[in-house]
Amino acid sequence: MHGAARRPLSPAGELAEAARREMRWTRPAGLTDSAAMTTLVRHVTFDCSDAYALATFWAGVLEGRVSEEDFPGDPEALVTTPEGPTLLFVTVPEKKGVKNRVHFDLQPQDRSRDEEVERVVALGATLVGDHRLPDGRGWVTLADPEGNEFCVERSSGERAAATS
Repeated sequence: MHGAARRPLSPAGELAEAARREMRWTRPAGLTDSAAMTTLVRHVTFDCSDAYALATFWAGVLEGRVSEEDFPGDPEALVTTPEGPTLLFVTVPEKKGVKNRVHFDLQPQDRSRDEEVERVVALGATLVGDHRLPDGRGWVTLADPEGNEFCVERSSGERAAATS
């Protein structure tokens, strides 16, 4: 459980929990047992103080969904997205202490960077740094409700318009 504090389970409960976690993974389309891939990223995992609440925030940001198996108070919550990584949120007792060494760079697909920043702030993100330039280049650094930083870049449409 990635160092998470959790309620003790019986041996049968531990087996059931391990089986539940194992069943959550689905093989990516086109990947067969004979494929040459030896390692894949199964989840991007966030340690956090409230797995369900943070999963709900990120499901909104990425227009994904929280697993039907997860509920408020659960020690883990899984988010699937239409296109992109599966996110796993794990409740841990430690608070976030320093700047993230790894973060998401989000690129809106059907709206502008500025519209996406407004949308994500309305979902609960906070502004950390505004790196937008007068010529339209740049990005905005935000933080999720638990302080994990992420950036919003220009959309592909905005990038294309700038090179035309």
